[in-house]
Amino acid sequence: MNILTPEVETRIQSDIINLALQGEYDLARGNIIQVIDELYANIPDNKRISYGIVHVVKTLSEYLYTHLVEIDAPVYLIASHMFKKSDDFKGKGVLLGILSCYGLGDYKKVLPYFESAAASSDWEVRELAQMFFRKLIKNHPGEMKEYLLKLVKSKDANIRRFVAETLRPVQENRWFYKNPDYSLPILRNMFKESSPYPRTSVGNNLSDLARQLPGLVYDLVKELVDSGDKNSYWIAYRACRNLVKKEPVKVMDLFKVDEYKYEKRIYQRIDYQGNRS
Repeated sequence: MNILTPEVETRIQSDIINLALQGEYDLARGNIIQVIDELYANIPDNKRISYGIVHVVKTLSEYLYTHLVEIDAPVYLIASHMFKKSDDFKGKGVLLGILSCYGLGDYKKVLPYFESAAASSDWEVRELAQMFFRKLIKNHPGEMKEYLLKLVKSKDANIRRFVAETLRPVQENRWFYKNPDYSLPILRNMFKESSPYPRTSVGNNLSDLARQLPGLVYDLVKELVDSGDKNSYWIAYRACRNLVKKEPVKVMDLFKVDEYKYEKRIYQRIDYQGNRS
């Protein structure tokens, strides 16, 4: 689906790229928001569930990066300057997207902007930050692992949550299923996480891993439960939200309970007694 019409491309060139090249960063930044709205309007109504603002932000950031590089523009200078001044999550998202592309070649320069976004009070900015950061993990796995091991010790719960979210085995991180030893040493630093926001992310992360690595997650759940730590227990409980659908008795055995509840679902041991092997 192409949302970049010739009319919009002309506007991007004149109202964003040309103004940025002239140093009119404030005007260019304001026009980014308007172009995002135009691109979003180009998505058919029946496609907006699958293609929303995130798709628009990714499309525009990649387009801007590609065209700025083609004309040998100072990409980092432009994106970093506008990011510092931007106060709209959509604009910040586009600029983070540009910085993530730039970071494929020079990651050291862009890390402070991702850390700033990770600590933002704006939920949308934090979500876009972790999404774009996965690009850096894939391209610089060793360096980003070292960086995340540093961030996971932050006193800021938002930053710790950023770490856990960037490591979820979603599309960009599918390779974690073959190499869980990449993410787990980092996540282990959060196995006793006391703050609900990042703790939820750790539980979700393990639940995601369980889709393809159930044996590994069962072992981790046992380890967490046996630790006796209440926060570890909570993470283990959430990690089983998918496992319990297939093996409810095994999950209840791990927690030594007769009932497992998740959201509106309730699994009771009595319902499965006749089916136990």
